[in-house]
Amino acid sequence: CGRGPGGCRGGRTDMALRGAASLAAGRQLRGPRREGTVRWSSAAKASAVKIKEKASREKILTLESMNPQVKAVEYAVRGPIVLKAGEIEKELRKGIKKPFTEVIKANIGDAQAMGQRPITFLRQVVALCTYPNLLDSPSFPEDAKKRARRILQGCGGNSLGSYTASQGINCIREDVASYIERRDGGVPADPDNIYLTTGASDGISAILKILISGGGKSRTGVMIPIPQYPLYSAALSELDAIQVNYYLDEENCWALDVNELRRALNEAKAYCNPKVLCIINPGNPTGQVQSRKCIENVIHFAWEEKLFLLADEVYQDNVYSEGCQFHSFKKILYEMGPEYYNNVELASFHSTSKGYMGECGYRGGYMEVINLHPEIKGQLVKLLSVRLCPPVSGQAAMDIVVNPPVPGEESYAQFIKEKESVLNNLAKKAKLTEDMFNKIPGVHCNPLQGAMYAFPRIFIPSKAIEEAQAHKMAPDMFYCMKLLEETGICVVPGSGFGQREGTYHFRMTILPPVEKLKILLEKVKDFHIKFLEKYA
Repeated sequence: CGRGPGGCRGGRTDMALRGAASLAAGRQLRGPRREGTVRWSSAAKASAVKIKEKASREKILTLESMNPQVKAVEYAVRGPIVLKAGEIEKELRKGIKKPFTEVIKANIGDAQAMGQRPITFLRQVVALCTYPNLLDSPSFPEDAKKRARRILQGCGGNSLGSYTASQGINCIREDVASYIERRDGGVPADPDNIYLTTGASDGISAILKILISGGGKSRTGVMIPIPQYPLYSAALSELDAIQVNYYLDEENCWALDVNELRRALNEAKAYCNPKVLCIINPGNPTGQVQSRKCIENVIHFAWEEKLFLLADEVYQDNVYSEGCQFHSFKKILYEMGPEYYNNVELASFHSTSKGYMGECGYRGGYMEVINLHPEIKGQLVKLLSVRLCPPVSGQAAMDIVVNPPVPGEESYAQFIKEKESVLNNLAKKAKLTEDMFNKIPGVHCNPLQGAMYAFPRIFIPSKAIEEAQAHKMAPDMFYCMKLLEETGICVVPGSGFGQREGTYHFRMTILPPVEKLKILLEKVKDFHIKFLEKYA
């Protein structure tokens, strides 16, 4: 380059192109010719306008012509409030003054975005798998190298960059099965029933796709808890399935009552075919941990009513309250005897994103599906094969979750120290959040038994409800938007998760560091008191 004033090969080529374009468009040059300058006649301008009008024809894809099921999808965790938070962040970067200096995104359970440190061993193994030359480095422990070599041997060409089987790398599925057996006290697990997934969400969506069928009153109904994680309502909207709500008991620490399940089921039979029951344990957004007796009752109900069970157990490591313990649906189902264990169809889900790992970005997960009809098993594998395979780095990360260092290995001490530090810190923040919310007038928060969120109930005065309606907003959306605009705190309104009519909530993660969490909770307290005073 640099061969003349017009760039590469001088200005001649540039002018030749302009001249050709002028002739093609019917342009006429007036007056003395000056390099780089073209004047348009009125006729040429009119011609250009016509060409532009023809070019801007009606779009094929519009809001009216798009898939109506996609348009119906809503996902509150990344909804309007989060878009507004993004706009405010841009304004802050431009130097626009606000009553705060940063936006605190407490809307989503993204642990590492909130400052949680990754588990060293997990990152070491993934690093070794990603760049195998590091296997010769003395900087990495032998137990990490051993796991990395085993994973790479299961990959085509010994490379993480190759496709894997649609169901996932075989040795990792074997490790998942061994993990489930250890977790459940020896209950057998078959690697052939394990499917590695792109996070738990991918598995849940796949199972729902294969379950939904029929039309009219025969359309599949899917029972989901209210409040629920919005993945479920979004997936059901996309699949045009029938959402059947059952309500958790807020007055009893968000307990699940089988009588409420029966009410929801019987009412739904009038307009759909309910055949799926979804359970989230520990709960999101509500944080409850189900007792063994509750799980037994749910399984008996599913067996009795011939329902396919989906057990979302991604928070199984996140249990904080004394007297609470995680029980897997698979374990309880097995212990209830062969009549149940050999008949109830169950899909259970886990993920790298939550627990003590917080590896959301790897999109690693698995599902175990038992008692599936053999022909349906083939259909499920076919469906999963359309997306080829889950991210292979996510599969490797999942392997370390289910196959961590054990006593006697050199990385065990550091691994246990890091794991317990994360979980103890979360337990401390769960209690801190509950206590501070319950000191605020007009706010009530149930114990945070597990998971990583608070879902406090908030009192919203009638004047605020009227103003929200004037702005065509749900009252808790109005509240959360005001909270964001005045404090920079981004939380998700309870209406995005579902709630009983006339009650209002918001979901807030407990993931920020303790000192920042204290500041956040104090800001919420001050805001709420001013909000009550303004609209009283």
